[in-house]
Amino acid sequence: MIDFQEVIEIHQVLVNEFGGLSGIRDENALKSALTRPFSGFGTTEFYPTIEEKVSAVIESIVKNHPFVDGNKRTGYVIMRLLLMQFGKDLQATQDEKYNFVIAIASGKLAFQEIVVWVKEHVVVK
Repeated sequence: MIDFQEVIEIHQVLVNEFGGLSGIRDENALKSALTRPFSGFGTTEFYPTIEEKVSAVIESIVKNHPFVDGNKRTGYVIMRLLLMQFGKDLQATQDEKYNFVIAIASGKLAFQEIVVWVKEHVVVK
């Protein structure tokens, strides 16, 4: 899991590097996005696989816009960092990655379609 303060710092680095406005628009939306992948009921995890966990976090950040700007970039980076924590990463072209994130943002990919895309592009590191 990546903690709240780390995500704030990562977002600021991305804004400094690539431009845009810094700041959190909705702190609760960000906290919710970061806890969603690890949620469940009793002993049942809602997102039991790493592919489902990272799909939940990118969908939540990209669609719920917790930041003033840079939600797509931040969501993508957090997804990759979470994958790396589990010894995995993505293998895709720049165009494939860009199209994936834009499809999430525009609502063209439902959650299960995001999971499928991740599963098709995940590699063990």
